[in-house]
Amino acid sequence: MSLRWYSVVIDCHDVAAQARWWAGVLDWRIFYEADDEVVILPRHLTAEAVRSMSWEEIGPGLIFVPVPEYKTIKNRLHLDLAPQLADDQEAMVESLLAKGATRADVGQNPDEITWVVLADPEGNEFCVLSPRDR
Repeated sequence: MSLRWYSVVIDCHDVAAQARWWAGVLDWRIFYEADDEVVILPRHLTAEAVRSMSWEEIGPGLIFVPVPEYKTIKNRLHLDLAPQLADDQEAMVESLLAKGATRADVGQNPDEITWVVLADPEGNEFCVLSPRDR
């Protein structure tokens, strides 16, 4: 018996707006949508592809669910986004800011780090790392 990382669930107020924002940021697509849940997956994971893939081949998705409370403290878990080597980290950050992200302070010292901390439109922190090749 084994377990597989299936998804990351993100609590939010406007599940449709949050899912669409993250789908746009990641160039993913809406896989499933209801009033109480929206699932986004990488673009290549169509329903047909998922049916033909083995359990181990299917990567995790993001699921957005509604909650009544507002976010009040720093996330205990966050997503790290990485540009490719040919991409400009600061240009990626500026693009995210233009899409509605905001800069976030979680106690980091900007002079000593190679990543940038941002928050999505509902305040969930995430990082944009320095460019990577893997």
